[in-house]
Amino acid sequence: MISINVIDMMNPNKKTQIEVLVQRLKELQKTIAAAESCTGGLLGKSITDIPGSSAVFPGGVISYCNRIKHDILGVDQELLDTLGPVSEPVARQMAEGVRRVIGADLGVGITGIAGPDSDGTGRPVGLVYIAASDGTRSLVRECRFDGDRAAVRAQAAEAAAELALQFIEE
Repeated sequence: MISINVIDMMNPNKKTQIEVLVQRLKELQKTIAAAESCTGGLLGKSITDIPGSSAVFPGGVISYCNRIKHDILGVDQELLDTLGPVSEPVARQMAEGVRRVIGADLGVGITGIAGPDSDGTGRPVGLVYIAASDGTRSLVRECRFDGDRAAVRAQAAEAAAELALQFIEE
């Protein structure tokens, strides 16, 4: 199993994007919540692996199926029906929804295809949309990751932390 908190053997003191994000959120006294589909809670797990992260991470939602995306996060059913769950607008609405539901300053949404099989739409394994929203603005990134299911999920969680960090620094 691949972990996104792997220590860089050449630089064991180098912090992961997730560690940097948690530190920066603490400095800004901001909170973050995550709506995770293809990562299945990996971002939340990685955040909560860091001591003191409860100050910045009140919680998240694992929204693996469309019903949870719609019923809990408020993702527009028409978007889910027409574009499918792996799309930019769905990632954005997931981020907005989890921020609202959890009551955090920042929401992050992750939706994609981790594999090993595609979703039947012709979209490739490794396609992931990641969004960040603070209620007034949002940022979405389309990513293409290589590797097996574990590698795609790990890269997606790390990229979500990177996007959130970029978002709060803008």
